[in-house]
Amino acid sequence: MGMSVTISAAAADDTDAAEQILKLQYLCYQSEAELYGDYSIEPLTQSLDSIRAELAAGTVLVAKLGDEVVASVRGTVDADGTARIGKLIVHPRMQRHGLGGRLLDAIELRLGEGGTAKCFQLFSGHRSEQNLQLYRKHGYALVSTQRVNERLTIVTLAKDSDTRAYVASA
Repeated sequence: MGMSVTISAAAADDTDAAEQILKLQYLCYQSEAELYGDYSIEPLTQSLDSIRAELAAGTVLVAKLGDEVVASVRGTVDADGTARIGKLIVHPRMQRHGLGGRLLDAIELRLGEGGTAKCFQLFSGHRSEQNLQLYRKHGYALVSTQRVNERLTIVTLAKDSDTRAYVASA
Protein backbone atom coordinates (compact mmCIF):
# COMPACT_ATOMS: atom_id res chain seq x y z
CA MET A 1 0.00 0.00 0.00
CA GLY A 2 1.53 3.33 -1.10
CA MET A 3 1.53 6.56 0.82
CA SER A 4 0.79 9.95 -0.61
CA VAL A 5 2.62 13.15 0.15
CA THR A 6 0.68 15.70 2.20
CA ILE A 7 1.44 19.41 2.36
CA SER A 8 0.69 21.42 5.48
CA ALA A 9 1.92 24.37 7.52
CA ALA A 10 4.60 23.64 10.08
CA ALA A 11 3.60 24.85 13.53
CA ALA A 12 5.86 27.36 15.26
CA ASP A 13 6.32 25.00 18.23
CA ASP A 14 6.90 21.83 16.18
CA THR A 15 10.42 20.92 17.30
CA ASP A 16 10.41 17.66 15.31
CA ALA A 17 9.54 19.50 12.07
CA ALA A 18 12.26 22.10 12.72
CA GLU A 19 14.85 19.35 13.22
CA GLN A 20 13.73 17.47 10.10
CA ILE A 21 13.78 20.67 8.02
CA LEU A 22 17.31 21.43 9.20
CA LYS A 23 18.56 17.93 8.28
CA LEU A 24 16.77 17.99 4.92
CA GLN A 25 18.09 21.47 4.17
CA TYR A 26 21.63 20.31 4.92
CA LEU A 27 21.19 17.34 2.57
CA CYS A 28 19.58 19.36 -0.23
CA TYR A 29 22.08 22.22 -0.27
CA GLN A 30 25.12 19.94 -0.65
CA SER A 31 24.67 19.96 -4.43
CA GLU A 32 24.37 23.76 -4.45
CA ALA A 33 27.53 24.11 -2.38
CA GLU A 34 29.36 21.79 -4.77
CA LEU A 35 28.02 23.65 -7.81
CA TYR A 36 29.39 26.96 -6.53
CA GLY A 37 32.43 25.61 -4.66
CA ASP A 38 31.25 27.15 -1.40
CA TYR A 39 30.28 25.04 1.61
CA SER A 40 29.84 28.07 3.84
CA ILE A 41 26.50 29.08 2.30
CA GLU A 42 23.84 30.10 4.80
CA PRO A 43 21.57 27.05 4.36
CA LEU A 44 24.49 24.80 5.41
CA THR A 45 25.41 26.92 8.43
CA GLN A 46 21.93 27.85 9.65
CA SER A 47 21.20 26.86 13.24
CA LEU A 48 18.20 25.00 14.61
CA ASP A 49 17.27 28.08 16.65
CA SER A 50 17.25 30.15 13.46
CA ILE A 51 14.87 27.69 11.79
CA ARG A 52 12.64 27.77 14.86
CA ALA A 53 12.57 31.57 14.58
CA GLU A 54 11.56 31.28 10.91
CA LEU A 55 8.75 28.91 11.90
CA ALA A 56 7.48 31.51 14.36
CA ALA A 57 7.89 34.57 12.13
CA GLY A 58 6.79 33.43 8.68
CA THR A 59 4.97 30.76 6.76
CA VAL A 60 6.71 27.41 6.51
CA LEU A 61 5.13 24.58 4.58
CA VAL A 62 6.28 20.99 4.75
CA ALA A 63 5.54 18.03 2.54
CA LYS A 64 5.40 14.78 4.45
CA LEU A 65 5.50 11.18 3.40
CA GLY A 66 4.07 9.56 6.50
CA ASP A 67 5.90 11.26 9.37
CA GLU A 68 8.98 12.17 7.30
CA VAL A 69 9.46 15.72 6.03
CA VAL A 70 10.52 15.22 2.39
CA ALA A 71 10.20 18.83 1.21
CA SER A 72 9.78 22.33 2.57
CA VAL A 73 9.46 25.98 1.56
CA ARG A 74 9.37 29.26 3.49
CA GLY A 75 7.82 32.62 2.82
CA THR A 76 7.03 36.03 4.26
CA VAL A 77 5.05 39.03 3.06
CA ASP A 78 6.41 42.51 3.76
CA ALA A 79 4.39 45.69 4.40
CA ASP A 80 4.47 46.59 0.69
CA GLY A 81 2.88 43.26 -0.28
CA THR A 82 5.99 41.58 -1.66
CA ALA A 83 5.94 37.89 -0.83
CA ARG A 84 9.47 36.52 -0.56
CA ILE A 85 9.76 32.79 -1.09
CA GLY A 86 12.88 30.92 -0.08
CA LYS A 87 14.56 27.65 0.67
CA LEU A 88 12.38 25.45 -1.50
CA ILE A 89 13.91 22.05 -0.82
CA VAL A 90 12.94 18.56 -1.94
CA HIS A 91 14.65 15.37 -0.80
CA PRO A 92 16.85 14.06 -3.66
CA ARG A 93 14.88 10.81 -3.89
CA MET A 94 11.65 12.80 -4.33
CA GLN A 95 12.90 15.25 -6.97
CA ARG A 96 11.63 15.34 -10.56
CA HIS A 97 8.11 14.22 -9.54
CA GLY A 98 6.39 17.62 -9.34
CA LEU A 99 6.67 18.07 -5.59
CA GLY A 100 8.66 21.31 -5.85
CA GLY A 101 6.00 22.78 -8.12
CA ARG A 102 3.23 21.67 -5.76
CA LEU A 103 5.00 23.34 -2.84
CA LEU A 104 5.59 26.52 -4.84
CA ASP A 105 1.88 26.69 -5.74
CA ALA A 106 0.91 26.01 -2.12
CA ILE A 107 3.13 28.74 -0.65
CA GLU A 108 1.89 31.25 -3.23
CA LEU A 109 -1.69 30.38 -2.35
CA ARG A 110 -1.01 30.66 1.38
CA LEU A 111 0.90 33.97 1.12
CA GLY A 112 -1.70 35.40 -1.26
CA GLU A 113 -4.72 34.64 0.94
CA GLY A 114 -6.86 37.70 1.50
CA GLY A 115 -4.98 39.70 -1.12
CA THR A 116 -1.96 40.07 1.16
CA ALA A 117 0.68 39.45 -1.49
CA LYS A 118 0.82 41.79 -4.48
CA CYS A 119 3.80 40.04 -6.05
CA PHE A 120 5.99 37.02 -5.43
CA GLN A 121 9.78 37.14 -5.45
CA LEU A 122 12.46 34.49 -5.11
CA PHE A 123 16.10 34.04 -5.98
CA SER A 124 18.57 31.40 -7.05
CA GLY A 125 22.17 31.09 -8.08
CA HIS A 126 22.88 31.57 -11.79
CA ARG A 127 24.11 27.99 -12.26
CA SER A 128 21.11 26.35 -10.58
CA GLU A 129 19.40 25.62 -13.88
CA GLN A 130 16.85 23.10 -12.54
CA ASN A 131 15.65 25.67 -10.00
CA LEU A 132 15.52 28.44 -12.58
CA GLN A 133 13.63 26.18 -14.99
CA LEU A 134 11.02 25.38 -12.31
CA TYR A 135 10.55 29.05 -11.48
CA ARG A 136 10.18 30.06 -15.14
CA LYS A 137 7.65 27.25 -15.65
CA HIS A 138 5.61 28.75 -12.81
CA GLY A 139 5.53 32.21 -14.39
CA TYR A 140 8.53 33.88 -12.76
CA ALA A 141 10.62 36.27 -14.83
CA LEU A 142 14.07 37.76 -14.29
CA VAL A 143 14.03 41.11 -12.50
CA SER A 144 17.69 41.50 -11.53
CA THR A 145 21.08 39.87 -11.15
CA GLN A 146 23.72 40.63 -8.56
CA ARG A 147 27.28 39.38 -8.81
CA VAL A 148 28.32 38.23 -5.34
CA ASN A 149 31.79 37.00 -6.27
CA GLU A 150 33.64 35.32 -9.14
CA ARG A 151 31.72 32.07 -8.53
CA LEU A 152 28.20 33.33 -7.83
CA THR A 153 25.65 35.64 -9.34
CA ILE A 154 22.25 35.83 -7.61
CA VAL A 155 19.31 35.79 -10.02
CA THR A 156 16.11 37.40 -8.66
CA LEU A 157 12.82 36.43 -10.28
CA ALA A 158 9.31 37.73 -9.66
CA LYS A 159 5.72 37.64 -10.82
CA ASP A 160 2.53 39.49 -9.97
CA SER A 161 0.10 37.76 -7.65
CA ASP A 162 -2.60 37.74 -10.34
CA THR A 163 -0.23 35.66 -12.48
CA ARG A 164 -0.32 32.92 -9.83
CA ALA A 165 -3.96 32.03 -10.48
CA TYR A 166 -3.41 31.94 -14.24
CA VAL A 167 -0.28 29.77 -14.10
CA ALA A 168 -1.70 27.41 -11.48
CA SER A 169 -4.77 26.76 -13.65
CA ALA A 170 -2.84 26.36 -16.91
